[in-house]
Amino acid sequence: MKKNQGILIIAILIVLSLIALYVKNKKGRTSTLDEEAKNFKVEDTASINKIILSDKKGNTITLERTKEGWTVNKIYKARPDAIQTLLYTIRMVDVKYPVPKSMKAGVLRTMAGFATQVKIYSKDKLIKQYYVGHNTQDYEGTFMLLTNLDEDKNYDDPFICYIPGFTGFLSVRYFTNLEEWRSKLVINVTPPEINYVEYKNLEKPDSSFKIEIISPNEFAVYDGKGQKLNVNPIKVKQYLAYLQNLNANALLTHTEKHLVDSIAHIRPFAILNLAYKQPPHIKTYSFYYKPSTPEINSKYGKEYKYDPDHLYVRYPAWETKETETALIQYYVFGKLFQNYSYFLK
Repeated sequence: MKKNQGILIIAILIVLSLIALYVKNKKGRTSTLDEEAKNFKVEDTASINKIILSDKKGNTITLERTKEGWTVNKIYKARPDAIQTLLYTIRMVDVKYPVPKSMKAGVLRTMAGFATQVKIYSKDKLIKQYYVGHNTQDYEGTFMLLTNLDEDKNYDDPFICYIPGFTGFLSVRYFTNLEEWRSKLVINVTPPEINYVEYKNLEKPDSSFKIEIISPNEFAVYDGKGQKLNVNPIKVKQYLAYLQNLNANALLTHTEKHLVDSIAHIRPFAILNLAYKQPPHIKTYSFYYKPSTPEINSKYGKEYKYDPDHLYVRYPAWETKETETALIQYYVFGKLFQNYSYFLK
């Protein structure tokens, strides 16, 4: 009898040990899955070479790192500031807290209809995929759901994510509007890249000028009649420096087609020609007045014929052969509209 009792006790102990081991393993596995399910960040953003953003409306943005910088959809240059913001977000995004069980089903339903899919690649290998959904009611967090790449399916639990130290939501950083991703850079050239700069004032032709770049410190400047001028080289260098990092306020080519067509049929007030060395070609920038409006005149208390702050420019796009039309500011581009006398000693 005692022998049977001993065997029973041993059997019970074995069963209890197996149960404890099972519970421990299950708990450990659940804990590991929980950690994996909220691991949204990619700390080594320098290794990222491609990011694909896709929304439920069918818009897809493919951002790729090249030797010349980031591109959008293999055609356009990407806005450097937008790329930097996105990479920073990818590196810093963290979980604020899990979505409460009572909200989980509703959050997942909403994300199924509105979330943006984010795919992150390193050396062309998919290393992270998640969905960026709507924002919390206090606008200080964003619902996000991670994909288990090993099993090719999403994790069960969404999380409310944020960037530590930042107050606000993250969804706006994963936008899928092509025009917003495109670089607004219009002119960016340094003297070694060009043979000459020619500015034509079509309203006052005699005010026009041409700068031939002989060397970094030697220039030949001509007035609108082709007469060589005795110029201050510092003034010439200053003008050439104006040709760097000139950006538009807005690109209009694909968003305001009626306006773009109207601008194309009017006469510009000025033209700027840049003669590039490699490959040899000339880029022409045509500048147009922007008509004023009652709102603008009311703002300044004066009847302006043309907008005193903004104008239009048409120029060859950096990436394609099409002509780009953009809205620009006098504050940024006005320094290009000089008279030849600007360079005189």
